[in-house]
Amino acid sequence: MAEYRWLKNYDPGVPKTLEPYPQKTLVDYVDESAKAHPGYPMLHFKKRKISYAEVQKWSDEFAAALVAKGVKKGDRVALLMPNCPQAIICRWGAWKIGAILVHLNPTYTEPELEHALKDCGAETVVVLTMFYSQLKKIQARTKVKLVIATSIKDYLSPVLKVLFTLVKEKKEGHYAELEKGDIWLLDMIKEQDGAKRPAVKVVPSDPALILFSGGTTGTPKGVIGTHHSQVVTGLQYKAWFGTMIEEYKDVIMTLLPLFHSFATFGVMCTAIVCHVSMSLVPNPRDREDMIATIQHDKPTFFPAVPALYISLLEHPKVKAGKVDFKSMKFCVSGAAPLLADTKKRFEDLTGGRIVEGYALTETTMASCVTPYLGKWKEGSTGMPLPDVVVRIGDAETGEGDLPAGKEGEIVFKAPQLMAGYWNNTEETMAMLRDGWLYTGDIGYMDEDGYLFITSRKKDLIKPSGFQVWPREVEEAVNAHPAVAEVCVAGIPDAKQGEAVKAWVVLAAGKTATAEEIQAFCKEKLVAYKIPKFIDFRSELPKTMVGKVLRRVLVEEEKAKTKK
Repeated sequence: MAEYRWLKNYDPGVPKTLEPYPQKTLVDYVDESAKAHPGYPMLHFKKRKISYAEVQKWSDEFAAALVAKGVKKGDRVALLMPNCPQAIICRWGAWKIGAILVHLNPTYTEPELEHALKDCGAETVVVLTMFYSQLKKIQARTKVKLVIATSIKDYLSPVLKVLFTLVKEKKEGHYAELEKGDIWLLDMIKEQDGAKRPAVKVVPSDPALILFSGGTTGTPKGVIGTHHSQVVTGLQYKAWFGTMIEEYKDVIMTLLPLFHSFATFGVMCTAIVCHVSMSLVPNPRDREDMIATIQHDKPTFFPAVPALYISLLEHPKVKAGKVDFKSMKFCVSGAAPLLADTKKRFEDLTGGRIVEGYALTETTMASCVTPYLGKWKEGSTGMPLPDVVVRIGDAETGEGDLPAGKEGEIVFKAPQLMAGYWNNTEETMAMLRDGWLYTGDIGYMDEDGYLFITSRKKDLIKPSGFQVWPREVEEAVNAHPAVAEVCVAGIPDAKQGEAVKAWVVLAAGKTATAEEIQAFCKEKLVAYKIPKFIDFRSELPKTMVGKVLRRVLVEEEKAKTKK
């Protein structure tokens, strides 16, 4: 194999390649766990442990129930729910009959949900009760025929189930009365009590999953991941962390939503191939529940996004030293840049280490990750995992292979790249060419093989014709002691054509003016990169996984200019 420059900087024991990969699916891995350790918990949920054997039984029964309802191999089965046992049971049940699982963001607006269901053509949806009415409003405009409802209380312990019914069910919008023809998940499974899984042949190359991504255009498209891609990703992460992971002992915190690629490919797949438990958190914004789950389940592996690390550090209980994080051996941060200060504070708190990663939904977590033992370089997202190849192409065309330190488009090659966009050949061909995936992200790689992300092509700001990347300005503004968060983008400007604008959230108890921040930036940035406009906000718009929605801020700005 080629001697790529990053290989010499791998941690001791990390192999250069994992080929040949086993011809297995995640279903096969759970089969092994259920046979070897049937009583071991596959899932932790609200102080209840759910064993491999239980997941096996219920997912076999759900698979039989789907077949009884006419669901066939290749059909799409959609989930509309947060992280909960049902999200795993229904995945495995769908995969056992060769169906393609489509996990949708339950907080989608009605138009977004309608678009996603129409695009994937799902005829079966499993929905949590609090999202049931929203689904029913748009069902007639989709192909959905079978609606299966489930309550968050269905897999709670008996005591918590009673308390939930009495105190929270109606008050928090979980109660639902089903319309004629719809069915409860527990009833559906009960009807197949003791049923064996249907005899459907599923091979690694079959499509397993569709997750929606904006890609390089921002228009939501269904990314197809195969069963093979899930196994490859899990094994790459297993190799990267090596002896740090202890089979049938460790617990992986699963607080990032499973409709997101980070959680599905980076967390779930790693948990399954490493035979370790997943601690499920339904709402990552409920900090009290998250802290209670950390205290009870004692996770050893903690994947999150920078916003979650920051919010935990700022929580009163954490500041008061009332939360024990010492179970955490290592953490992974992704989806947004991690500031050096955040990394240091959290590592001091846990005694573990945070590594950073970079991937796209389209790469199905073919990733670059910082080494656990090796050198950490501020601003870098690390180096390619085994069998992942990254080159830096021309910034305009993506072609060629630029030398170390030269900035251009980041291009991936790996054994688990997406199979393509669902029913969108044109967009697939634009992003996948000759086995390479063109990310639309701009960055450079240093002599040691460490990747540095600069920005996205479409985020480039051009004040008076100069090139300004938002990331560089954000780092400068964020260094101001009064700034907690910042987002930078280009906005229309009469004089410059496009001007640099910063949306700033100040730290609690801190004050600063626009002029003070601009003066601060003069020490770090050339004049044309300094934000011409600064807008102070109480918070920034974010996705469910804590990624700042730059486009929302830009659209708000454009709407102002039209008035």
